[in-house]
Amino acid sequence: MSDTLYLSLWYPNLRLAALPDKLSAVLGAFAVHGGEPRVYAATVWPIDWTETPIFQRVWGRGERGMEPRAAVEESLELLHDDFAYEFQIGWSLWELEADAGTEARWVREPRLVRVTGFGPLFDEGAYEQDGHIRIDFGTDAPFLEEDADLNEEGARHVEENVRQLIELASAVEKDSGATARLLWSELGESLAQRLAARLGVRN
Repeated sequence: MSDTLYLSLWYPNLRLAALPDKLSAVLGAFAVHGGEPRVYAATVWPIDWTETPIFQRVWGRGERGMEPRAAVEESLELLHDDFAYEFQIGWSLWELEADAGTEARWVREPRLVRVTGFGPLFDEGAYEQDGHIRIDFGTDAPFLEEDADLNEEGARHVEENVRQLIELASAVEKDSGATARLLWSELGESLAQRLAARLGVRN
């Protein structure tokens, strides 16, 4: 059963004015670890997730995208304690593509990842649980492919995806100066335990 995968980052005594630099560092790390160098879109949410966004901008993919620092500066022009600042950026992983009538094949596909910076008062202090910055990777299927019969090629691609995830997590922690990080899932299951069980099937 697929789950949603997140990475949360915390910073000691973070002042709101320092959030733009942290977000720029996190977004900038993607280009080095399987991601795109430019931001696809940004949304600013006031108060909590039920409110209507007060800012939305879609720049586009590839060259049409916005350089991370410029995207952050434009989106965080209105800097408030009770706002959340969400950015979408492309990140490529190996995934199984199944077409009708043909064998499933492995392709390297970009997915949009959401990087959100939280003001301290947004959603009643959601940052305490979710992190000052949270990365939403979407479904964890590329790291497990639990519905597929993993052969040597499949296991290799899954391992490459996991390695890329670990390298990105380490890079964003270091580049942004985070003092704590947590890789977690919506259902609360351990990715490491599920991965060990998954890859152990073929041994």
